[in-house]
Amino acid sequence: MNQKDVWDELRTLSKGKTIDALIPPFIYVILNGFFSIQIGFAGAILTATLIGIYRFKNKTTLKYAFLGLLGVIFAASLALLSKNASNFYLPKLLTSIGLSITALVSLIVKKPMAAWLSHLSRGWEFNWYFRNDIQPAYSEVTFIWFLLFTLRGSLQYVLLIREDLTGLFIINTLLGTPLTVAVLMISYVYGIWRLKKLKGPSIDEFRAGTPKPWVGQTKGF
Repeated sequence: MNQKDVWDELRTLSKGKTIDALIPPFIYVILNGFFSIQIGFAGAILTATLIGIYRFKNKTTLKYAFLGLLGVIFAASLALLSKNASNFYLPKLLTSIGLSITALVSLIVKKPMAAWLSHLSRGWEFNWYFRNDIQPAYSEVTFIWFLLFTLRGSLQYVLLIREDLTGLFIINTLLGTPLTVAVLMISYVYGIWRLKKLKGPSIDEFRAGTPKPWVGQTKGF
């Protein structure tokens, strides 16, 4: 594996306009701090809507803008109904808990989350992922994800209990897209290295029924 392969994966991960989902929460925190939950709610929704209009006019992806708008409406509604601004981040805490549990269960049943996500995104055959000389790589990467989800969820819980809105914004920003992309890239590099150590067949060799010795997976995880 070379640096070009890593950069190709990074470009694939960064194609979406993920910042579209980051700006509305920032506006919410600022307006809530200076004014009220209601104004923060309105400002966040207006910002998400304007981003969607901008993306539409420029004929770029609406995916993240749309998800950002739905997320803001749901989260801000929770905060508004409970009259607690910190509850804006309750859905993110629940997401972290859900992902952590899913990762753990997938490890226990020996069907690692990383393998399922790879299958869904790449369409490779299930049987390849669960070979004894392939599966450990995906299990170990899933364990890394489990640690990330658990760390993020723990910090979110503590800050939510303290009703620390600024801290919640900072943590969700730092442990959101930036750290997720970093972990995914580390997972990719580690995964390819681990597959090489396991000496199993590449997906192409598996499909072709190529006998040993195998070259192994050199690109894609």
